[in-house]
Amino acid sequence: MPRKQLGAELRVLRERKGVTLDDIAKELIISTSKLSRLENAQGRPQARDVRDLIRYFDIENTDQADRFMRWTRAANKRAWWDDYTEALEGDLDTYLATESEASIVRVYTIPILPVLLQTLEYTRALFKRSEPWRSASDIEQLLEVRSRRRQALESRPELAPLQLIAVAHESCIRQMVGSAEIMCTQLDYLVERSAKENIELRILPFSVTPPRTSTCMYAYFEFDEYDRDIVGVETHAGFRYFETPDQQVARYRRFYDDLHRSSLTPEESVRLIQSVRNDFSAA
Repeated sequence: MPRKQLGAELRVLRERKGVTLDDIAKELIISTSKLSRLENAQGRPQARDVRDLIRYFDIENTDQADRFMRWTRAANKRAWWDDYTEALEGDLDTYLATESEASIVRVYTIPILPVLLQTLEYTRALFKRSEPWRSASDIEQLLEVRSRRRQALESRPELAPLQLIAVAHESCIRQMVGSAEIMCTQLDYLVERSAKENIELRILPFSVTPPRTSTCMYAYFEFDEYDRDIVGVETHAGFRYFETPDQQVARYRRFYDDLHRSSLTPEESVRLIQSVRNDFSAA
């Protein structure tokens, strides 16, 4: 995302100025191919080249220049999930890159709870049951990934904490994962986390007619500094992505808004979670 937005805004500046890549290359003594790669988000942008372009377009000491340098640093920073590449499958690294840059993520899940709201005990039990081929070391690595992802809800370097808006089907809170004890702890954790200002949790109850897209899990990512939203649809085989201005993105936003409207309010959702928790406790 930093490379894509940097390239897109550099292209806009160039077109407004009415110059070609060759014109800029001659002025700054930068190869045309390097400038082309910058505009097309290919390769890692170099801070010196971006500073030269900021001066060339006369945008020094502006918010746009600050964004350009921040995107350049982000594009060159080693991602924390690079340490876990052996355990990541199904384009999860792409999903993590998108999630790490988003300001708001709207998720819908069925029949398991949203990843960012799962306890590690719940996640461990889920992996052991649904992915029995994974080794113990792989599971521990994936649990570390989950822990790192949850930290985004608390704080992030150079970005505000991630805002999570989650709609979970009622089956998520009733589906037994691990044991009744694990479920009680998990549901208590949901109630605790849903009290955070940047977390909104709603339950889509059995009592409503299923809205469109309520049978698949997906996430809708929004960004403060980028000119596109992204949808990641999750399947057992991995993720499929749609980006603005694709009409599919706009449709998924309408679908999500429909899910959101059909769900219980946050307060009603908490009461239902507590009721189901009591059922597990009495089991």
